[in-house]
Amino acid sequence: MSTQPSRTLKGWAGWLAERRRLVPHDVELGELVIVRRYLDEDDELAQHLTQQLNTPLGWPEDGGLTTGHVANIASAAACDVSYNHAANGHLVDLFAVLPLPGTPEGREFWDSLRHAGGQATMNVDPANAGGPFFDYLINGNEGGIADRVLSFLEELDAQQRDAVAEVIGGALDQNVFVGGSRYHGNLWLRDAETTAWHVLLARRRRRETEEDRKRFLEAWSNA
Repeated sequence: MSTQPSRTLKGWAGWLAERRRLVPHDVELGELVIVRRYLDEDDELAQHLTQQLNTPLGWPEDGGLTTGHVANIASAAACDVSYNHAANGHLVDLFAVLPLPGTPEGREFWDSLRHAGGQATMNVDPANAGGPFFDYLINGNEGGIADRVLSFLEELDAQQRDAVAEVIGGALDQNVFVGGSRYHGNLWLRDAETTAWHVLLARRRRRETEEDRKRFLEAWSNA
């Protein structure tokens, strides 16, 4: 096996150059609101890069984009609005474990969910939301699913929430999710609720400016 570091960093260099070209000229990179996570040699990501991928943080030594730069880019991206994308992807995963609409199992499941959740279920019911439910993401409306999920959960009373949890938990693959249906159903609901909230919380950052960030930091520093 070759001990030479991977040459994929050249691809990252081209990508970064293109990103720099696309950044508006009146926006300095330092103005972008990102909570940065810096690396050191004891960091798990740094150890993975150096030990598993054989790419020292200072490689290549002739300057340009190094492994450490790429790692910091990845860390910063994970803290930025890409978290919104990850949370939306997780919401899709949550719906993917449910029976598919249009199948016999799906029709039985959604009928049971409508019976358990009442009118609140219409926020996420395929018969009401239809195909555009997930097209929201494709078309750039990254809060579309999250809004509907939170509306669904907000409108459930305690009794309905228990009934919905029982239906959802009972529909999960018992070969994968071993345990009580109500317990797993409640896990699904809590996960969906928290993930949808994360989407909306991250979405607000698109409207934040550098002045907003400075005002926030000054207020807390002077408190």
